[in-house]
Amino acid sequence: MELNEIIWPAVIAVLLAGTLAVLFWKQRKQAKELEKKGPEETRPTQQLQLQAYERLILLTDRIALPNLVSRLNQTGISSTEMQGLLTQTIRQEFEHNITQQIYVSQEAWSAVRNLKEQNLLIINQVASILPTGSSSFDLNRSLLELTAQNPQASLHNIVSEALSYEAKKLM
Repeated sequence: MELNEIIWPAVIAVLLAGTLAVLFWKQRKQAKELEKKGPEETRPTQQLQLQAYERLILLTDRIALPNLVSRLNQTGISSTEMQGLLTQTIRQEFEHNITQQIYVSQEAWSAVRNLKEQNLLIINQVASILPTGSSSFDLNRSLLELTAQNPQASLHNIVSEALSYEAKKLM
């Protein structure tokens, strides 16, 4: 065997080992620098997560039936038209915030999704029992009466409290 056949593989192995050692050293140095920095700098996603919880709490408030009815109340339209307006608004609000699910827990996102589905179901069920030709006033009054008589009919307070609790755990 020639000397070159032995030296070149050894030189390559030493260079490779040296390169790996330098990379390892740089990673350790960066890790130590991150440890010295404050928690805001070590948790770059924490602010995004808190903002997501904030937006989802706002969403739950916006699609809460009493708030939705008072915000969208229109006279002179039928209960069917009001039903469409209410359900369309809930869907749009939800779709506008759908990306927030990547920043929150699966449980939190499921709670928000369940709230949306529950509110759509309540609106559709109440609208289906109204007599033909009912007005938007009739639908809105029935929805408000239902939520006033049966606070458990709406999940929005529970969902808001759960989101708030999870957000506080991040702080």
